[in-house]
Parts: sequence; structure tokens; C-alpha cells
Amino acid sequence: MSITKEEELIGIKKASEAVAYTLREMRNYAKPGMTTKELDDFGGKLLMELGAKSAPFVSYGFPGWTCISLNHEFCHGIPSNSRVLAEGDLINIDVSAELDRFFSDNGGSFVLGDDKYRYQQLVDASKDILHKAIYNIKGGVRISDIGFIIETEAKKRGYKVIKNLTGHGVGRKLHEAPDEIPNFKDKWNTARFRKNSVVAIETFISTTSTYAQTLGDGWTMVGNKGGIMAQHEHTILVTDGKPIILTEMNEIWN
Repeated sequence: MSITKEEELIGIKKASEAVAYTLREMRNYAKPGMTTKELDDFGGKLLMELGAKSAPFVSYGFPGWTCISLNHEFCHGIPSNSRVLAEGDLINIDVSAELDRFFSDNGGSFVLGDDKYRYQQLVDASKDILHKAIYNIKGGVRISDIGFIIETEAKKRGYKVIKNLTGHGVGRKLHEAPDEIPNFKDKWNTARFRKNSVVAIETFISTTSTYAQTLGDGWTMVGNKGGIMAQHEHTILVTDGKPIILTEMNEIWN
């Protein structure tokens, strides 16, 4: 969406703070022995208390409040009573919600407890690359140039990017124009970021795969060549200078 009035800015900030707070608290709440359904129910309770609704459910009928993916699962994992969190798991939580007709989106990957499988380096790369990408965004910058930064930084660290998962516009809907903000330099994408627009910027940094494919449950995505992936996401407001990080409260850079 494009912000044209003060009340729109207030609305998108409120929705962004709701998802950011929920993501932060879910990350802090996660413990070994807990099921992903328990963690999702906790997040759902927080959203309800804030007056927010699950955007994946509202928009697409997703069977959960949030998406929770473990280890080899890349994204869109369905919360389940049979999936139990364990020490050293790579967990990705994606929280998006609608509040008073405004949508916002954020997510993050983290290692639960001891980094026994050495996932932290990938997690840190994803966070650092997101930071660099976001702080190169301002009105007039080509979307493909940000994709080039993400892919180049991933390659420097020995990683790959997922080419069919992208960032996107957000605001009045969960997904809106620009429909795709890729993690690579798409030479056919001539679009530019527009001042006062609201976008969700995401990194999809992987060890071996370059595409994500959907499992039989119709939601959960894994890599076409296996491996693991870390994702981090902020919703931002594009300006003429430094962007405004609307979901800063999630503390994924802390």
C-alpha cells in the first residue's frame, strides 16, 4: 500500500507492532518438549488479545494462527500436536495478521537452545543480509538491485537463495503490489521502490537448494535439493532516506 494519510500510517504501525510483539514473545516462549501447536496457540492468544486476526487464515484458510517450520522445512509449516520441539532445532516462525483492516507481516528463524547442529551461522547470515538489503532501500531504487545485494551477500558466505520465495507489498492485503521482491537480480523486473509504500522484505538463505516445493499437506515447503533454510522478514515503510522499520519490535536483529 501507499501511505497517503496520517490515519493510514497509524493503522499500519499498529498492525506491525502486533505481529512484531507476537513473534518476539513466541520466540521467547518456545521450549524443548513443547509442540508446535502449543506454540501456535500461545501466539494466537496474543493476537486475539491485541484484536488481531491471523492473516494466513483470513486470506488463504491456513490451518493455524502462524506458520511454524522445523529444520528441513523451509516455510508455511502447519502447527501440529505431533511435532515436538527439541534442543538444537532450527525453527522458523512467520507471523502475519490483520488489525482494523491493515495487514502486516514478519518472520524469523532461530536455533532453540544449544546450537548442537551448527545452524547459527546460517541464521546470522540471514539476519545480516536482511539488514544490508533493507538499508539500501529508498524511493527510486530498483527492486532487482536489492535482489542482487541479497544473492551476492549469500554467495560470499557460501550459501544460496530461494528463487521462488519472495518479499512483497503489504498493507490493505497480505500480499499486494509489488507482488514479488526476489532474493536475486531478476533482469526482467524493472520496477522500483516507491516512496511512502509499505513492503515486506524477506531473506530466504539456504545451504543447498535454490527452489522450494510444496509437500503433500498443501502448505509446508522444503528445498528441491534438501538442506536447510533461514528466513528473516521485516515490514518497512519506504522513504527518501532510511526506511522506517515498522516491525522493529520483533528484535530479530538483537
